[in-house]
Amino acid sequence: MHIPPELTSINPMVYLFLYIWSILWKGLGLWYASKYNQKIWFIAMIVINTAGLLEIAYLFYFAKHRLTLTQLSKEIKIFIKQLKAN
Repeated sequence: MHIPPELTSINPMVYLFLYIWSILWKGLGLWYASKYNQKIWFIAMIVINTAGLLEIAYLFYFAKHRLTLTQLSKEIKIFIKQLKAN
């Protein structure tokens, strides 16, 4: 497999950020799809890798119970509190 030279000069931290970004959105999207029994979306999010774009579109536009920015910020705060408690 040939890797283009412009991709080898990118800072590894960019790759790490994209990986973490994608995993977080994918996890949240899969959790919501399974919670609301949306099997097609669940399968699509597993198969299609879009660096979180498909998951964000699903969560804020297509989900049965759409996520709002207020709900997202509350869930992030709860998650951070749980991390600090451990």
